[in-house]
Amino acid sequence: MEIRGPRALPARREDIELRTGDGLRLVGELALPADADPVATLVTLHPLPTAGGFMDSHILRKAAARLPALADLAVLRFNTRGTSSPRGTSDGEFDGGGAERLDVAAAMDLVRERGLPRPWLVGWSFGTELALKYGREHDIEGVILLSPPLHRATPEEVAAWAHDHRHVVVLVPELDDYLRPPEAAARFAAIPDAKVIAVAGGRHLWVGESQTRRVLDEIVAAVNPAALPLAREWPAG
Repeated sequence: MEIRGPRALPARREDIELRTGDGLRLVGELALPADADPVATLVTLHPLPTAGGFMDSHILRKAAARLPALADLAVLRFNTRGTSSPRGTSDGEFDGGGAERLDVAAAMDLVRERGLPRPWLVGWSFGTELALKYGREHDIEGVILLSPPLHRATPEEVAAWAHDHRHVVVLVPELDDYLRPPEAAARFAAIPDAKVIAVAGGRHLWVGESQTRRVLDEIVAAVNPAALPLAREWPAG
């Protein structure tokens, strides 16, 4: 059967709670390969909660639904402070990207506690701002930035990644509402080793199965390229 839409492939899925340094409880889910240890870990950071972003925003939900089975990846999703989803509501209130620093730290605490391998931060829109601002504080292999608006991350915070060994992969939709490929190339030029990928026909919300597949393909290309090409049908093979 073709893999598309919200279909969830086999995985070990666990509802989790994160505890922040300021005492908040954040709700989330950890998805692991069904019959194997993960080879790498995606710590996902969702779009702007005041504009409808949450841990179930579709690209992140589909990453958790597909990539444990297709690419042997662990996928951690959670609601940042004050954010609600069917999983529940995280404590606290939205802080515009300030106190969310503690939310990112709480997710990385869980990664360390569980011994999850080779963590990457995968941010989408607002989540890219958190990855850029705070990712360098943690033991990660790199960041993958989907539709970065660069509204909150300062030029200095972006440029700081030039002096870092971690990977920076940037997916920029051709028709993005906030930052399109030519401007993105200029804004990320401060990081000489950044991989800026312009996606023809792409839009900020990555709507449609073809855009979903392109995003997931690029994530796996960065994190576990041996799993490519990703199967389009399940059972695979």
